[in-house]
Amino acid sequence: MSNATSAAPAPMSAKVQWLDGNKFVATSGSGHAVVFDGDKAVGASPMEMVLMAAGSCSSVDVVSILQKTKQQFVRCEVAIEGKRANAVPAVFTDIHLHFTVYGNDIEENHVERAVKLSADKYCSVSIMLGASVNITHSFSVLAG
Repeated sequence: MSNATSAAPAPMSAKVQWLDGNKFVATSGSGHAVVFDGDKAVGASPMEMVLMAAGSCSSVDVVSILQKTKQQFVRCEVAIEGKRANAVPAVFTDIHLHFTVYGNDIEENHVERAVKLSADKYCSVSIMLGASVNITHSFSVLAG
């Protein structure tokens, strides 16, 4: 048994600057920028970004796990559906992530395991949201 402790992740930062109307530009501490638009004319809304963050975070995990298991996939997509409360604030009540993995000779048990590991252990965004949102996952494997 090791007494080694893992170091805490480095703190993260970001800034958000108002452009005009309901448009803002958010810049991460690593220097990447994205436009948010409450009117959805030139950018995604903040709540859409939450869904995209959950899908992106989970996708990083699923792809990494499938690569480690040497699955011959050519594409991985995730469709995310969010249901919101019919009240203010209109928080998410339910989020469903459906992964579609394309390729040949892909073992479904590896995809199932990758999705489960992401949901239960690795995806910080989904796990954080799961404290107050019902998050579910599914998957399909298609020839690609």
